[in-house]
Amino acid sequence: MNHAQLTALGRALRLLGEHGEALGSDTPDAKLHEVKADVRRALELLEESVTAAKPTTRCPEHPNGPVDKGAPDLCLLCETRRRAARRDEFNGPAPNPQQPTEHPVQSRYGVRGDRPQPQQRWLPELWNGQSWQLCGTPRRDRREAELFIAAQRRAPRAAMAYRLVHEFTDYEVLRVWGTPVRVDIEPMGNL
Repeated sequence: MNHAQLTALGRALRLLGEHGEALGSDTPDAKLHEVKADVRRALELLEESVTAAKPTTRCPEHPNGPVDKGAPDLCLLCETRRRAARRDEFNGPAPNPQQPTEHPVQSRYGVRGDRPQPQQRWLPELWNGQSWQLCGTPRRDRREAELFIAAQRRAPRAAMAYRLVHEFTDYEVLRVWGTPVRVDIEPMGNL
């Protein structure tokens, strides 16, 4: 749509808005015919300015792509990608053809690739009044986990205590912010 078409269409639509505000139960037929002509003029301008085909899907990435009636956005391409991701989630990733699946020689203790690699994570936890609970996703970077806890402490509804737990084949409490106090969940102390 070029600038002239855009200007003309905007003017026609503004005129229709003015007609809509002026309509009432006592509007004469001559005025209604004038409104009808202005509506036709606006539709003609719109027909001239629209150059692309009507989108077949609600997908911003593939507006004219193939349609899948079962997909929320009607896009077959995106739904195929989502189904593959869900399938990988349950079945695991597809096997790699370059990597042999079976080892030519059996080892009593296994080969290095069979053993899981040690992983270390930092777990941010908060004190909920009864016990420590995880308050965010485990982080691979300690500094990132400490920044997350610092942001949580500044939040409007912060917990009374936070701690950072290091997980590496075992758990070790690294640092505690605040004082965890056990809170009775029953009002009036169970009286």
